Amino acid sequence: MSGAILGWSVLIAQLAVAAAMILAAIRMLKGPRAQDKVLGLDTLYITAMLQFLLFGIRTGTSIYFEMALVIAILGFVATVALAKFLMRGEVIE
Repeated sequence: MSGAILGWSVLIAQLAVAAAMILAAIRMLKGPRAQDKVLGLDTLYITAMLQFLLFGIRTGTSIYFEMALVIAILGFVATVALAKFLMRGEVIE
């Protein structure tokens, strides 16, 4: 019984995260300002990381957890670089 509940819960969570990814992609592509686009990209990489985590829970394979960690690290660095670029106009001083 609990295995079936976990399976359905993960499936519903994956569908909700997929909907969030679609909305973040729309914000990233359609955002009127550059800050909105960066925020959409930030949300998109976080939801992609969550999707990998949920897929790892569903399959029971640990490689997806490592992929989520790599996405989190690269996404953080990209967000910092984009924020610095928007504030100063250059990334490397």
